[in-house]
Amino acid sequence: TCSLPMCKSLLASDPRALGVLAAVDTLSGWSTSPVPKGSARGVSFLLGFGSYIALVAQVSQPKAGQVRVDKVFCAIDCGVAVNPDSIEAQIQGGIAHGLSATLWGQTTFANGVPNLVNFSNYRVLRRSEMPVVSVKIVPSTAAPGGVGETGVPCVAPAVANAWARLTGTRVRTLPFQPGATMSGG
Repeated sequence: TCSLPMCKSLLASDPRALGVLAAVDTLSGWSTSPVPKGSARGVSFLLGFGSYIALVAQVSQPKAGQVRVDKVFCAIDCGVAVNPDSIEAQIQGGIAHGLSATLWGQTTFANGVPNLVNFSNYRVLRRSEMPVVSVKIVPSTAAPGGVGETGVPCVAPAVANAWARLTGTRVRTLPFQPGATMSGG
């Protein structure tokens, strides 16, 4: 599985990439504190929308085959941070959206018609399931980049990498828990 040192070696020629990886390393304690027993951390990186983002997810397995995301650490270099509070809020919202999609986001179809026809039954992250999220904005003088979308695509690979480290099983399709609905789990 991809580890933080491996990511750093793969991106060694890009100072901004190394900056977010170093920041998320410090924020998550990857290199300095052991992960709690029964948990694992996974990392992902994105260069997109003019921003650099690194994300570490810490997961556990409360029941066999069930993933729980306990903590998420995110570092972003989005260039000049025009409104840091808004950046943090957008990253947190993107992470919540990305977790819902990663864990349960599925729509099935029968004869071209969706089986779920109302959002009241579409499984999304519950408030009690939201992990602790820490966001670090890396100081930068680069032109401002995007922040509204950047939190979403990093979630699934970080969670999948953590799950692979925890269980030895590599998830190759999403969602992690297909078929879940708001009323049924």
